[in-house]
Amino acid sequence: MKSDRHTCLKLELPSGHGPIFVKGTWFNSHFHLSITDGLHAWTCHATEAEVRLRAEQWDQPVSDYLALVERYLGVQQPGSCYAFEDAGNGSRRLSWTFEKQGTKLEWRWKCQPSSDDKQTTAQILDFLMDANIHLSDEVVRNSQAFAKLKSEAERCLSLSEKYNKEKDAYETAVYGKFVAVLNSKKAKLRALRDKISKLDGSMKAPAEDNESTDKTESFDEESSDDQIKEEPAEKSYDDLPITSKKNVATSTQNVRKRKTRK
Repeated sequence: MKSDRHTCLKLELPSGHGPIFVKGTWFNSHFHLSITDGLHAWTCHATEAEVRLRAEQWDQPVSDYLALVERYLGVQQPGSCYAFEDAGNGSRRLSWTFEKQGTKLEWRWKCQPSSDDKQTTAQILDFLMDANIHLSDEVVRNSQAFAKLKSEAERCLSLSEKYNKEKDAYETAVYGKFVAVLNSKKAKLRALRDKISKLDGSMKAPAEDNESTDKTESFDEESSDDQIKEEPAEKSYDDLPITSKKNVATSTQNVRKRKTRK
């Protein structure tokens, strides 16, 4: 299956050879190269068989081989030595180097002279112009998107600052009202506390008077009880002993005799 992948590399060669433009068209199993130095042009049509043979020589799958070729001919890699040397009969040999497992390797492909230098060069220039237009459009779109994002970010920042100011003002107002309410409640609590203290003081005075009166009454009652306890109880006649009874009887008879004599 063919792919629409295209690359165009402005390849800087060693001094004295000047830059060349290498346009690549990449497929799943082969690739095409068109090369120009502005005056002459060359082409390289690597067939599927040639690509598969090169991949087998390097013990690589075809996909890995093509990916590595596209990497080095799509973008000039630093550290790689590129060359575009004469191969006789107007042909040129395009080569580049790379390192693999500490070993420096070189890949080369032979390019044939183009059958129409102007057409090949024009095709490369058309591709570069189309790519430039596409990149310019993309730059414009990205610039517009960036400007829109920047404007939106500035608007969000402005709104954020506005909301922060409003929040600060609201919190200040709420805290001020809260402090006023809190101070009012504290004043009411102090007034109630003073009132309760006064009521407690007024209730303690009658209680102390009642307590002293109760103490006086209890003292009088205790004194009366003591007096009652101290008075000897009167003994009845029957409770007296026999000798006492005889003495009482004798005294009584004597009193009666005295009364009769009189």
